[in-house]
Amino acid sequence: MKRITRTLTVALLATAMGLASACTSSDSKTGGDGEGLRKVTYLTSFGNFGRDAYAWLAKEKGYFAEAGLDVEIKQGQGTGGVIQTVVGGQADFGPIDLTGGLLQMGGGQAKDFTVVAAIQQRTMAAIFTTEDKGITRPQDLEGKKLADTPGSVVRNLFPTYAKMAGIDATKVTWVNGEAQTLMGTLANGSVDGIGQFVVGKPTVEAVTKKKAVMFPYGDVMTDLYGNVLITSTKIAKEDPEMVKAFSGALLKGLEYSLENPREAAEILAENGEAVNVDSATAELELMASYVRASNAGVTLGSLDAQRVARSIAILQGSGAIPDGMTPEQIISFDLAPKS
Repeated sequence: MKRITRTLTVALLATAMGLASACTSSDSKTGGDGEGLRKVTYLTSFGNFGRDAYAWLAKEKGYFAEAGLDVEIKQGQGTGGVIQTVVGGQADFGPIDLTGGLLQMGGGQAKDFTVVAAIQQRTMAAIFTTEDKGITRPQDLEGKKLADTPGSVVRNLFPTYAKMAGIDATKVTWVNGEAQTLMGTLANGSVDGIGQFVVGKPTVEAVTKKKAVMFPYGDVMTDLYGNVLITSTKIAKEDPEMVKAFSGALLKGLEYSLENPREAAEILAENGEAVNVDSATAELELMASYVRASNAGVTLGSLDAQRVARSIAILQGSGAIPDGMTPEQIISFDLAPKS
């Protein structure tokens, strides 16, 4: 009897250890390989620069996995390209410039997308040139050649900026460029200036080896938001909890990246080609003041309907979009973080 009892005890222990081992193996596989997580595709705003490092950090730190998501990150090509890809179903989320989104929606070029969180509380759109070009004020852009991607907010908002800054937009020539080669065209002298975000200054100077000169759109349009997170209206309607989970994880990565810009830049460099860690770090440091609003009561990622309404009024006043557009047409305030 004692021998039988010992045999049963050993067998039960072996079974229990086997089950525990199986559970541990399964849990590890779910976390490590993304099995059991919902697959999501995210686009960066523009190429693979420091300003987008927070998405890679959120993935590396496991913030997306904690939210039940297995996120694939791909490079975006500006506001127009991100909207088209998200609406077309090839991506689930991506950042666009809110003003660019208003121009696209108001002009009838895009629909079926919605904003679910703010990334930057102020617009970072700007025109960049270099000191050797002799362009020292916005009016000096007349007669010059500028480059940007066709769907970028800098290019599409330029007529409104020009009107408010006293530039004759008809005297400025725009040519097409690609996100990854845009700065190179400025460096080799093919163009006099490029569309870029203000945080791109360190990278522009690193590529051109010259002192950068920039003309921020926010100097004349102070109410405009910068980048915001979008998804398709279909996803927002069918899976609002997933949308909130994704934006929460992304914003967590954004906050950590602004507090630890060097670490975020190094993670970006591990996941992208030809990333200059110093430039990427500097971009994140510059971006901090655009993400964190000057008024302390504003929650990271939140959006204010009255500010959006004023942005719409600016665009309507310049004739860039027709009358009648409302903030609720482009923003899902019920999904965005609350102030």
